[in-house]
Parts: sequence; structure tokens; C-alpha cells
Amino acid sequence: MTQPALPREELRGLFLFEHLSDAQLDWIEQNAVREEFKADSVVIREGDPATCFYVLLNGALRMTRVVAGAEVEMKRSDQRGSYCGATQFLAYQDSEATYGATIYAVSDLTFLTLPAAEFAVEFRQWFPMAAHLLEGMYLGWRNTDALVSSRRRLVALGELSAGLMHELNNPAAAAVRATAALRERVAGMRHKLAILAKKDIDPDLLELLLDVQERLVKQVGDAPKLSAMQQADREDEIGDWLDDHGLDQGWDLASIFVAAGLTPENLDHVLESVGEGLLDGAIRWLAYALETEMLMGEIEDSTSRVSTLVGAAKQYSQMDRAPHQFIDVHEGLDSTLVMMSGKLGEGIRVVKEYDCSIARVPAYAAELNQVWTNIIDNAVGAMSGEGTLTLRTWQVGKQVRVEIGDTGPGIPEEVRHRIFEPFFTTKGVGEGTGLGLDISWRIVVERHSGDIKVTSAPGDTRFEVCLPVEEQASL
Repeated sequence: MTQPALPREELRGLFLFEHLSDAQLDWIEQNAVREEFKADSVVIREGDPATCFYVLLNGALRMTRVVAGAEVEMKRSDQRGSYCGATQFLAYQDSEATYGATIYAVSDLTFLTLPAAEFAVEFRQWFPMAAHLLEGMYLGWRNTDALVSSRRRLVALGELSAGLMHELNNPAAAAVRATAALRERVAGMRHKLAILAKKDIDPDLLELLLDVQERLVKQVGDAPKLSAMQQADREDEIGDWLDDHGLDQGWDLASIFVAAGLTPENLDHVLESVGEGLLDGAIRWLAYALETEMLMGEIEDSTSRVSTLVGAAKQYSQMDRAPHQFIDVHEGLDSTLVMMSGKLGEGIRVVKEYDCSIARVPAYAAELNQVWTNIIDNAVGAMSGEGTLTLRTWQVGKQVRVEIGDTGPGIPEEVRHRIFEPFFTTKGVGEGTGLGLDISWRIVVERHSGDIKVTSAPGDTRFEVCLPVEEQASL
């Protein structure tokens, strides 16, 4: 429904119009209308002809865009005077101009609506030089941003892909090696079984041997972790037992039995079950069975690792999840560590001090993952391959706090106040763009109504991100 526009005095109270002349305000009063929308209704839809310029008078709205087939929430606002719709009326004066986003009413709201085409003509007459400058600045920014953003995304994607491929290669290679070894062991096991069968072994005795095999195989999963010294001592004990009972090359078998968690007492039970005559064949057959079980466990571990890495990549990118949701910040932190594991290296120790009782926070999960990536990447770079990376979480009132600390040389006090400025970097030429922390600040502060701050001293630099646990009307 439409109503008469605001009188001149109320128009001047909107920050967009406060410095206009009386004549200019009169034109707006004559050409603008008031429009009201119910909560959850669609005000404008992305891709529709851009015919109107909207100024928010009261209520709350949210703006979304379709990105890669998914609707992504870009902004929320309840600030009186916020504007949307045909905001680029100076750059697009033809009839084919379309809305660049969809606007939804979060609550009942009221707009002051101006016809975009007519407003563009008047604006150029009111501010001819400003109109030319704004149009040139917008078009220049759009072209530059397209080039820079594309390059930045490709570089970031390349780094993450390289790290992920490196991590995937290790378990995949292990699975291939274990599969090749498994094929040999199964063949050897069939051979030993054939030898036992040729000796006309009593069926009851064979069944007893199979029972012993099953019992020992079940021990493999529960095999205790031994130190290098304990492993060597156990191998000596089993090697001596095998030598005492006349088994050739017993040392080759000892390491298999120790890895499977066997002791000389287990071998005594095998001897009691099969007797001296079949001991050699039975022991070697059991060795093949145990090694086969361990190889299958190695394959399972490797493939599970691949699955875990793929799951972490999906969580990091949020490719199959809603853009805005209530999230556990620990999931994002962990997936970021997995994606960056190639950069961490062996010299950096990761310490997690998570408070698992903290609340879930409403957030754009993929964007927060970018924040964690930027901060952790800076921390790793500062430590030059050696140090401690600490991730800590806790809750204070209605805020969840995430702290990422490193033991690098610290940020000099004279530049600390500038680290969130765009294009400012303390890295060498070609090593950084100076955009990571600026982007992080915008995501945390502007997108999530949170805060991000830093404290730094030599050996102790900490970035603290504060996020609200409740939905905010303005994001």
C-alpha cells in the first residue's frame, strides 16, 4: 500500500537528505511514496528490473544474493535511513538494469521509495561533477575488484588444494602399499594352509588351530603401544622362544608377533594345541594371519583418514550447508587446521584449550573459516616453522571468544594499530597483500556484529575474536 511521502522536515532528518536544499527536498517529497511490507515478505528480488531506490524508515531487512546456486545472506539492517534497491542508478541508466540482490522484510517495515530513472536525472543536475566522479569511481572499482578478487581466490585455492593433496597423498599411498603387501600375505597364507592339509592333520586339531587363530587375531586391535625399548625386549623374548623350538629365521616372525600384541605365553598355548610336529607350519600360518589382520587395519586407518580429510574439506567450505546457521566454532577451527596442516609442519606444536560447554553462535560458517585461516596463516608465518600455536575458546556472558596465539617475535607497537588497515602488511615485498586482517575485521565486525582485537609481545601474540551468541537485527 502507498501513502503520501514524508514532509520536508522529516526528510531532512534522514542522513541521506540532511544537506539537500529546500528545492531538492521538495522534489523528493513530490516524487517519493511510502511503502509498507509485512514481515517475511519479499521487497525486491534479485534479477528483476531495477526501478526503485528504497530508503528504510522503520523495521528490519535482510539482503541475499545467489552464489553458486545457493542463496547467501549478505547483510541485515534496522538502521533508519539505510538504502537498497537501484543503488547504482548513476552507472546504469538503461532499462535493462536489474536488482543485484533480494531484499526480505525481517519485521514489518516501511520504505520511502523513489523512482530510480527520474532520481538519476535529478541527481546529475544537482551534483554534475559528483555524479561523474562517482560513476567513474564505481566502474573503476568494479573492474579492479574483479581482477584482484579473482587472483586472490585462485592463489588461496591453490594453497589450500596443495595442502589438501599433500595430506591425502600420505594415507592413499599407505593404503596402496598395504594392499600390495596384503596380496602377498594372503597368497602365503593359502600356501601354508595347503602344506598343513597335506600332512593329513586331524580335523579336530585343525578346528582347534583355527580357534587359536581367531583368538589371537582378535588381540591385534587391542595390542598395547610399546616403547622402542619394550618392543626390542619383547622381540628378544619371542625370538629366543622360536629358536628354542627349532624355527628357522624366527627373528623375522618376532616383530610380527610383537606388533600383534603376542607374548611367549601365547606361543606356548599354540604349541600345546598343535604339538611339535605341526608347530613350524602353524606358527608361520598364524604369522600370515596376524600380519593380514594388521594390514587390513592399516588400510582401514588410511581410508578413514582420507574420509576424514574430505569431511574436513566439506566442513571448511560449507559446500553442502546453509550459509547462515548456528555453528560450533570448534568444528571450523579443527577443519581449518586440517586444511592448513601442510603449512604447519613438524616444528609447530598445536595446543587446543577448548571449552566444550560454550554456546553455538549464529554465523556465516564459511566466512568465519576464512577468518581462522587468515589469523592462523599469519601466526604460522610469524613463527618461521618453529613454535607453539594455541587455540583457546571460552564464553563471557552472551559472547563466545576465540583466541589464537603464537610464539613468534610479535607485532611492533608502532604498527600494531594499523594491522587491520587494508593493504597494510609487515611482510616483505611479494609475501602478503595486506588484505587478510582487513577482510577478517570486516567479517567479524560488520558481518557478525562481533569484535576482533590483538595483544602482542615478543613470544606471545594473541588475536581474540568475540562473537555474539544471539541473532542480531543488524549484521
